[in-house]
Amino acid sequence: MVRDMKVLSAMIRSRYREGASIAVVARELGVSKSTVRHHVPLQERRDAAAAARQRHRNRAETPYEQALRAQVVRLYGSGMPQQRVAATLGISVEAVVARLEPSQRRSKQEAARLSVEQQGDLLPQEEIIARYVEGATMAELGRLYGVHPSTIRRRIPEDLLRSRGRTSKPRPRARRVLVDEEVRRRYAAGESAYVLAREFGVSTHTIQARIPDADWRARPTGKTSVPSPRPAKPRLGGSRMVLVLSDEEVLARYRAGQSATAIGRAAGVDCRTILRRIPEAERRGHLQAQRLNRPAPDVDADTIRALHARGLSWEAIGAETGLSAKTVRARA
Repeated sequence: MVRDMKVLSAMIRSRYREGASIAVVARELGVSKSTVRHHVPLQERRDAAAAARQRHRNRAETPYEQALRAQVVRLYGSGMPQQRVAATLGISVEAVVARLEPSQRRSKQEAARLSVEQQGDLLPQEEIIARYVEGATMAELGRLYGVHPSTIRRRIPEDLLRSRGRTSKPRPRARRVLVDEEVRRRYAAGESAYVLAREFGVSTHTIQARIPDADWRARPTGKTSVPSPRPAKPRLGGSRMVLVLSDEEVLARYRAGQSATAIGRAAGVDCRTILRRIPEAERRGHLQAQRLNRPAPDVDADTIRALHARGLSWEAIGAETGLSAKTVRARA
């Protein structure tokens, strides 16, 4: 019995390694599928995809399949790409690839080279040479025939090649002759100098030189708003600037609470110029200036919390104290 089990296990492993599925092995040997799984090691078992591929390979080909495979191999071997083979036989590209052995498939580089060669064979070489001799560039011919300029370069003989940046015939430039009478007549009719310059291919200064000064139309002046009065700019007296405010007025404004920046803006000078007019003993520090210039300094956190406890919102507190809602929240 033990010997029979060893023989059965060897037969199961042999048939399974040959590619037969578990169901086929069980049916051939007259055992259950669980018995076949028991004698097949886990590391030798195939997954579902591998088993499906193995069953496809073990399936006997019909005469139609054999003829189709022969046609795929023949057309692909003649240099035809996979897409054209599929279109010719009326099958998908995947079906073409499945009927080709790995050794029969071309690499990407070889397929690209073959495609360029086949595409180049369809180009009219005589027409390309004629257009090139007439003055067309390789880039223009490549865009015209839908190929790379290097493909056009291989179709042109060496003795006809031009040096880079030189054409056989200079291309005429679409430029009109500048006639003074016509320029003056059209300008007097209402055309602008910009339109005339663009049509004749010159600058507006060239058009202006042909127009008499009495006929030249200046740029229309639009309605400008009256500028707001600005502080007087400092006057230059020799090498130093002269303030429009006296030192006594600067000191009086500073003592009244204005900052050096505000006084300098009113006098048209830098704030450091104002600070040099103020004695050292009276200059405010950073914290003092911040507290002095702070809006509503008497509204502290306790006042804001008391108002908020009464049911007022931040916006209502800000409207009552003259602050913004953001400032009120920040102080609270």
